[in-house]
Amino acid sequence: MNIKKLVLATFLTMSSFGFSQSVNKEVLFSIEDKPYYTDEFIRVYNKNIDLVKDESQKDLNAYLDLFVAYKLKINKANKLGLQDGAQYQNELKSYRNQLAKNYTSDTKVTKALIDEAYARMQKEVKAAHILVLCDENATAEDTLKAYNKLIDVRKQILNGKTFEEMALQFSQDPSVKDNKGHLGYFSAFRMVYPFETAAYTTKVGEVSMPVRTKFGYHLVKVLETRENRGEVSVAHIMTLKPQGANESDLTKAKNTINEIYTKLKQGENFATLANQFSEDKSSAPKGGALPRFGSGQLSSEIFESKAFELKNVGDYTEPFESQFGWHIVKLNEKFPVKKQEEMERELEAKLKKDDRSRIIVTALNAKLRQKYAVKRNEKLYTEIKKSVNDTFYKGEWKLPEQRKEFDNELISFQSKSISGTAFMNELNVQQKNKLSVKPIAKLVDQVYTSFLDAQLNSYYNDNLEKEFPEFANIVEEYRDGLLLFDLMEKEIWNKAKQDTIGLKKHFDINTAKYQWKNRADVMILSSTNEDFIKKAQKLIKDNATAEVIKEKLNTKDVVNVMVKQEILEEGSNPNVALKEGVSKIYKDKDYFYLNKVVKVLPAGPKKMEETKGKLISDYQQYLEDNWVNELKKEFKVTINNDVFERLKASMKK
Repeated sequence: MNIKKLVLATFLTMSSFGFSQSVNKEVLFSIEDKPYYTDEFIRVYNKNIDLVKDESQKDLNAYLDLFVAYKLKINKANKLGLQDGAQYQNELKSYRNQLAKNYTSDTKVTKALIDEAYARMQKEVKAAHILVLCDENATAEDTLKAYNKLIDVRKQILNGKTFEEMALQFSQDPSVKDNKGHLGYFSAFRMVYPFETAAYTTKVGEVSMPVRTKFGYHLVKVLETRENRGEVSVAHIMTLKPQGANESDLTKAKNTINEIYTKLKQGENFATLANQFSEDKSSAPKGGALPRFGSGQLSSEIFESKAFELKNVGDYTEPFESQFGWHIVKLNEKFPVKKQEEMERELEAKLKKDDRSRIIVTALNAKLRQKYAVKRNEKLYTEIKKSVNDTFYKGEWKLPEQRKEFDNELISFQSKSISGTAFMNELNVQQKNKLSVKPIAKLVDQVYTSFLDAQLNSYYNDNLEKEFPEFANIVEEYRDGLLLFDLMEKEIWNKAKQDTIGLKKHFDINTAKYQWKNRADVMILSSTNEDFIKKAQKLIKDNATAEVIKEKLNTKDVVNVMVKQEILEEGSNPNVALKEGVSKIYKDKDYFYLNKVVKVLPAGPKKMEETKGKLISDYQQYLEDNWVNELKKEFKVTINNDVFERLKASMKK
């Protein structure tokens, strides 16, 4: 399903682009008499143009062919009824709901919360806490009991008891036995919002009043604050922990990182060593460089800690172990906290996943009550309130027998009408939640408020396409994208993987495309000292193994020669001649090299298994090209060439 998310994410990314051309909306082409208009073509073309790698696709004529083919596929999907599938409907609803979140927030409140969060991000707080558990739906009595318990604990702390002592005695946080309530350093968004607020508004050394979160009540003691460390850019050299390795394999990996560290201390270049020996294949070609990161962004705490401990650019750590293997980390650059304008989108996304979102929801509810003129039938509402009694608290309240007046309109706004019966059904549902607000009339008012807010939000959400044309466009693209994915999976991708006979036939017909170049099994030796590479040359001519060479030329403290062995295709390394034997010594930058070609592997056809990935990809493209040609025969396509010529002229301007 990751591929599907990638396809749809592309649509979402594209939706942020605009188009500058202004043309009259005309029918550009039709499929089975269904029209497709110039404005959609321009919008999609401009959104995609910077993403395509094939220059031919930027040509308007070629792009029209692609666009028509795309719409043909969507028509085929609809003809097959894929739009009626339960999975499709659920996924479309899920994506629409996700997208709608961008349109269902109060911008002023959101901006204020972003400002607050950014201000807090300038500092990191070191704090400890004591937790007394209390469910969010606890009765008033239980809530007060938890609150008063922490009030008493706080008094004891203020009278001389240590925070740690009280934490061990009273805190119900499962980790308290290990950390005595200490939570370490954190910044904005690392804790639930009320807790974070207490931490940032309590002075160093002081203990807060009890703070309510979804977990219960907390006392928060602020121990220290410091400037946010910002982000760092580092490079690393890594030797992996082999999966399922024995002690010997682990020792070998650890010894390798120590050998590399010795070479660094000898003055050898970090990036060159990373390129040659790091087993992090994504960073090794870049000299070990990693994307920059801040506190809490990596999955390895020790890696992060070691990186931030480096003081000066160019400094590097001693070898250390993480859960992934062994590392040496070098500091490339330090970055302060980004400017607020650079973080606006990132902060807004975090707000929506945080407790702060409740504040935004409350603000939106108030906004919708102003936007839509809500009318309530007060007489009917009074009758409904009279029908609810204290049996509600025990979950024993029964809906009154069918009364005609309850079916009357209770609430109305815009074109929406909600009956009294609908609200009473909501009361019946809420009864199961064991609400404790008293008296009962106040409880009914509370349920009504929540019910009304839900109705307003539902109406607003259902009509986003009418209110925001850009939202309607994005949803339409999502809809088509989902259909296209399901169709391609059904008609092309699965068929290419499962059609073993067709795949084999395609391989046999196109054998010339799947060929090995001449190859060689090569041992490559390197050293910064020419004398040692000469000694290695003598040893290797006597058929010494890599282990023997390292044993004779390296010591525990000094690594003079490094050895690696790999299979290379012709042309992949200009210094490797495809001829068995030992090469001359050659120099590249600061290193002296020596190659021994152990065996030459001649050019020839690949086995089908050796090129399975590319073969399947090629076969999929072959099937798709033929399939599109069949679709053009199945559906009647009419291009309005005069309109297209005017469109091209307009877009070229």
